[in-house]
Amino acid sequence: MRNLLVILLFGASALWAQNSGASQSKSSNSQPQDSNASQQSVPHTPNLAPPRSDRVNVDSLDDNGGSSSSKDTRIDLSPPTDDEKGHPHSSDILMDEGTGNGDAGDTRPWDPHKSAKDVEVGDFYFKRKNYTAAEDRYREALYYKDNDALATYRLAICLEKLNRPDEAIAEFENYLKILPHGPEAEDAKKGIERLKRSDPATKAAK
Repeated sequence: MRNLLVILLFGASALWAQNSGASQSKSSNSQPQDSNASQQSVPHTPNLAPPRSDRVNVDSLDDNGGSSSSKDTRIDLSPPTDDEKGHPHSSDILMDEGTGNGDAGDTRPWDPHKSAKDVEVGDFYFKRKNYTAAEDRYREALYYKDNDALATYRLAICLEKLNRPDEAIAEFENYLKILPHGPEAEDAKKGIERLKRSDPATKAAK
């Protein structure tokens, strides 16, 4: 009887051990399947972040994106075609609009580049003894940049050539107000003395 009881207990323990091993094997086999299922269920998200600046290869960048428009640009200082015919008496037009003297209503544009161009074109006409056209351009230069010493001095010389001594003296004096010790100061003083000596009204006053 005792031997029978021992045999039954040994058989029960062996059966329990067999069932326990089978359940562990099933659980271990099911884990990779669950892992694969979880990986398949999560979609791949692309990296939309911009590249870091420290990872950019500078040597690969294109340095031919464009060139400066001012590089090696040569300015044409000659007047436009038919400028003298198409630009008559510009000083009269500017005087009608009012050149202004710094008043509150002065709405003159400030364009020193255009002023310099006008001086160059004025010199072009002056060298060809077209003093009327030169005067127009010098006055226009002063319209776009008032108190320009060079344009003022050139205008004074031009007015002297046009035999308008009073206006020439006024422009020489304006130059001396702008640049009392400028490069043309001595010539401006000599011009004033020269015009005053040759002015009949000045001689009569003496």
